[in-house]
Amino acid sequence: MSIHAKLSPEAQAQLAAQRRNSTITSMVISLLVIAIIILALGIFLLPSLIKETPTIVTYQANETKTEEPQPEKIKNAIQRKPTSPSSSMVKVIAANTVSTVSIPVPDVTVDTQSVDFGDGEDFGGGWGDGVGTGAGGGASFFNQKVSGERIAYVIDYSLSMKGERDALMRKELTKSIGGLSGSVKFQMIFFSGPAWVAGSELPGFNYATGKATVKGEGGHKYEWTGKGLHDWTPKGKRQPAEWLDITSSQLTESLKIIKTDPLSGGTDWENPLLMAFDMEPPPNVVFFMTDGAVGGRDMMALVKDLAAVAKRKGIVVNTIAMMEPKAEEPMADLAKRTGGEFTVIDANGKVRQGGKGK
Repeated sequence: MSIHAKLSPEAQAQLAAQRRNSTITSMVISLLVIAIIILALGIFLLPSLIKETPTIVTYQANETKTEEPQPEKIKNAIQRKPTSPSSSMVKVIAANTVSTVSIPVPDVTVDTQSVDFGDGEDFGGGWGDGVGTGAGGGASFFNQKVSGERIAYVIDYSLSMKGERDALMRKELTKSIGGLSGSVKFQMIFFSGPAWVAGSELPGFNYATGKATVKGEGGHKYEWTGKGLHDWTPKGKRQPAEWLDITSSQLTESLKIIKTDPLSGGTDWENPLLMAFDMEPPPNVVFFMTDGAVGGRDMMALVKDLAAVAKRKGIVVNTIAMMEPKAEEPMADLAKRTGGEFTVIDANGKVRQGGKGK
């Protein structure tokens, strides 16, 4: 016989509420457990399911256009043995794209003879443009052929040059300047009593009062004082001479100056040569042409002083005596002391070589 306790309505309601809460709690816990399991599975399984497609990067080198080689133009001249290719070729590392490995280009012996004829000398053997010059640069003046990158012409424009001497000088100077080419730089300095950069304006030369004015670039004036025809000195600094480049317009202007610049009185060597020696950088060679000696001066002492300045700066002075025997000895000595060449133009206008200094 069992005894059943009868619950009151309040106890039954409380018991029902507890059952309901337990059921809800159990369901929530079950859902949370399922969510945690799904999340864990996702963390471990998703990476293996995702496929990552690699990015392919391609590079294309710049296309090099190959030009058809042009055949060398061979001049008809004395046949010389072509020079062989240089045995000391520079190793070049070439690459079309950026790479961590560079492959050196090996030396290759070429059996084909070079078409670059000529022995590369500035004169004679070289085939450069201009009057008797090679690719290395140079000039020719009254049959004196020189090489150098900077060449100065110191030319007598005194009244004693009037006539045949003047015509011959202008013709030869025109030929020499017109034959310059390449990287040669040049300048012309003219002189009589005073000295001036070729092309300067000469507004007033008064030999009676011993005053002269030269108007240079930018209108700057250079004053001179003198005693007679042969003793002239600048008041202050001498006019500076700047190097000129070989351009079509510059050559045209220089040739016009040679033709039109007037002659004036006097002869004084010292100042024009010092103007050339003072150029920066100094000339490699100076062509010095005059028809006379400086009156009232110890010419051999003057030459010794001028030669000392030239040698200190490494300047070679080539001298040309124009139809004047009195100028031959000091001019020959100036050339000899500076390692230059001396030339005499005789009364008939013929060029006579006077020898080369050592």
